[in-house]
Amino acid sequence: MKGWEAHGAAVQALRRSYDQIPVGARVRLAKKTSNLFRPREASDTPGLDVNGLDGVIAIDPVEQTADVQGMCTYEDLVAATLPHGLIPYVVPQLRTITLGGAVTGLGIESTSFRNGLPHESVLEMDIITGAGDIVTAAPVGENADLFEAFPNSYGSLGYATRLRIRLEKVPPYVTLRHVRFHDADAAAAAIGAVVESGEWQGVQVDAVDGTVFSPDEIYLTLARFTDAPQVVSDYTGQRVYYRSLQQRTTDALTMNDYLWRWDTDWFWCSGAFGAQNRWVRRAWPTRWRRSDVYHRLVGLDERIGISKVLDRFKKVPGRERVIQDIEVPLGRLPEFLAWFDAEVGMRPVWLCPLRTTRTWPVYPLEPGETYVNVGFWGTVVVPADSPRGAVNRRIEQAVSEMGGHKSLYSEAFYDQQTFDRMYGGEALAAVRDRYDPEARLSTLYEKAVRNS
Repeated sequence: MKGWEAHGAAVQALRRSYDQIPVGARVRLAKKTSNLFRPREASDTPGLDVNGLDGVIAIDPVEQTADVQGMCTYEDLVAATLPHGLIPYVVPQLRTITLGGAVTGLGIESTSFRNGLPHESVLEMDIITGAGDIVTAAPVGENADLFEAFPNSYGSLGYATRLRIRLEKVPPYVTLRHVRFHDADAAAAAIGAVVESGEWQGVQVDAVDGTVFSPDEIYLTLARFTDAPQVVSDYTGQRVYYRSLQQRTTDALTMNDYLWRWDTDWFWCSGAFGAQNRWVRRAWPTRWRRSDVYHRLVGLDERIGISKVLDRFKKVPGRERVIQDIEVPLGRLPEFLAWFDAEVGMRPVWLCPLRTTRTWPVYPLEPGETYVNVGFWGTVVVPADSPRGAVNRRIEQAVSEMGGHKSLYSEAFYDQQTFDRMYGGEALAAVRDRYDPEARLSTLYEKAVRNS
């Protein structure tokens, strides 16, 4: 726990670092790690010092709230709240996602069908703006416009230094049912039934997500939180969680292991590094089987080009990285999966239903309508002369035609007019005019598409 005094000192260090940025230079974080999957221009100018803003300030177990610094990872946040029997309303799947990052960049998880997205349980935020001011923004009050526009703004409106969030009371165990469906229509119908009723076959469902292995092998994992002691599985060692979906119909985990069930193998992406090979896995230290390690390995490969050398030996003409999360209305899910199979063909893919409680201008989903997040992460083989981003551009067009949206943590290729229409360009511009009149921060389009 950081405490309020340490938090105040960290904020002062942040203010001093802002003052050291040359007049007219872009304001950005002095932060080397990231969960983003898009390139970023290098900068020689100093950035905002956020080193002391990475912890939990205070927890109120009675009111079920926490004051948390913006750079606090969910791993550290859960470690502080779970001993009180509390967790954030939505805990994104990967340990090193930060609370500020999830709010400004839209996290999601299996409780999102009833709790929405991480920003929907935020009570108030302290934000350092492009002008260098630290303002408190809440749903009502003088800075309500900043509060509304902040989700999905990816630092284009400022950075959260403190967030007060609601916490959910949870028991120590989670029971799982892996229910197989043989086509996307049946899976979509089941998602709709679970979202509407909060149960499946008369049993309460507290969390739900899905995994699509093939068009006729789709699993919904229905989780129930329980106080009843369980014989629990352990997927932090030699066993791989996502494979268990095909091997078991029921399972049980501790609450902590449920929250991080996807992190150990970065969903299924650890296989690209050999970490699912039983011999490699035995030699791979457990402490290094986690998403941030794999992310660093991806960065290392991009710098030294091992995969490109291997592709030349395999005579692979070209590859395109396709790492995306998109949302489509539930009724369009079968259509999107069929299109994706025909045009992209990447498997497995992840499903996560969600509902929002209100309209948020920079990611305008219809309140009360059920959407399904579809996550797919890897590379596809493309012709040697394929234009940059050709597959990703087709995905963007298909998602837009189906009434959906794409998350912006990875590469995007929209023209500015389309982007502004889809991501609240007018609302963003109005808020930027007020809080960043000298345009010290990059715009959302510059960040998400131009990678500046």
